[in-house]
Amino acid sequence: MVTAKAWVLKKQFEGFPKISDFDLKKIELPNLKDGELLLESVFLSIDPYMRAYSKRDMKEGDIMIGTQVARIVESKNPAFTVGAFVVADSGWRTHFISDGKDLQLLPSNWPDSLPRSLALGTIGMPGLTAYFGLLEVCKMKPGETVLVNAAAGAVGSVVGQLAKIGGCKVVGCAGSDDKVAYLKKIGFDEAFNYKTVTSLDEALRKASPDGYDCFFDNVGGEFANIAINQMKKYGRIAICGAISLYNDSVPQKGPYMQVPMIFQELRMEGFIVSRWDNRREEGIKALLKWVMEGKVKCHEHITEGFENMPKAFIGMLKGENLGKAVVKV
Repeated sequence: MVTAKAWVLKKQFEGFPKISDFDLKKIELPNLKDGELLLESVFLSIDPYMRAYSKRDMKEGDIMIGTQVARIVESKNPAFTVGAFVVADSGWRTHFISDGKDLQLLPSNWPDSLPRSLALGTIGMPGLTAYFGLLEVCKMKPGETVLVNAAAGAVGSVVGQLAKIGGCKVVGCAGSDDKVAYLKKIGFDEAFNYKTVTSLDEALRKASPDGYDCFFDNVGGEFANIAINQMKKYGRIAICGAISLYNDSVPQKGPYMQVPMIFQELRMEGFIVSRWDNRREEGIKALLKWVMEGKVKCHEHITEGFENMPKAFIGMLKGENLGKAVVKV
């Protein structure tokens, strides 16, 4: 008999999440049935979407949603061997039972030298979000200028690097000088700290006086309102996230985008990466190749200890992480 630990949503978030909104539970797992496997979480992902989806999809008492890299510790399913590593979507828990249908094995050519935690970041959902958002939504072309906000985060940092691989000029912004330095280190052409510039409008114009062909938006709110007025004719905007809005108790007014969208004939499209689940293998293969070639650099913000899941989640929402936020069990 295995006892799993799980973090549950004790109380719906009101504004910014608090430690007291979570509760740590112990769950006794039953013995395996034929076709089932027992898994233990090794790394757990911390992502902004959890804040927005918790309000939409969860009720109090539910196990917090999320993804992990897990190791198979017992198997009664011939398709899965003990010791293999998978990506699972089983929430904030240390152990769980699966029938295998919801599991993704790590690629067979995953090198031992590469941290398996990257399957939650650059070579996982965030990397795929950048890959398909740029290729299918922004439809970037060589020679264009790409703007990305929250650029030092799990998605934004990959967006910038993939845009450079695609032959684009890349402008990014982040919330600290250390993050800006990191962006320049990984190849961004222009980067600035949005918290310290006197005018966001002027900073964007200075970074690209001719405007922007593509805007990969992870933030929404005021930033999007300003950036949309600097889009070039026929520009494309990919709406990936709106982290500036997730913790608002009172909805912000605006922004009002109709006039620049009409006059510049812009295309704006929101997307969720699961739209391209049928092409997941393509994206993972490309991202793994670029990482192994050194064309895409990875940075992780790792928190030790399953007991620190809520703390890591709150810290990520405050922008404390550089790169992908991960908890190591």
